[in-house]
Amino acid sequence: MALKIRLQRHGNRHHPFYRVVVAENTARRDGRYVELLGTYDPQNKSPEQQWKLDLERVDYWQGNGAKPTDTVRSLIRRARRATPEEVAAPAVEEPVKEES
Repeated sequence: MALKIRLQRHGNRHHPFYRVVVAENTARRDGRYVELLGTYDPQNKSPEQQWKLDLERVDYWQGNGAKPTDTVRSLIRRARRATPEEVAAPAVEEPVKEES
């Protein structure tokens, strides 16, 4: 059983919405899947809300041999760049020492 991390297309015509899923490579594009890992909305204006991925589960499935498609690989890369630690922890400025 070879697994792929790929996109499932949902939404209306000319307004796509995608789910990032783990599925067997023989399953249909919008068919049965093993686990839902996140979503991707390419038409959302704010880049923070374009994708939502559970990176821990992505790492788990990649560790078990699931191969991401090229598009999903780029989404994972973008999601890793915008990690929650960077967003949650703002840069701390050091106090300026005055010389006398």
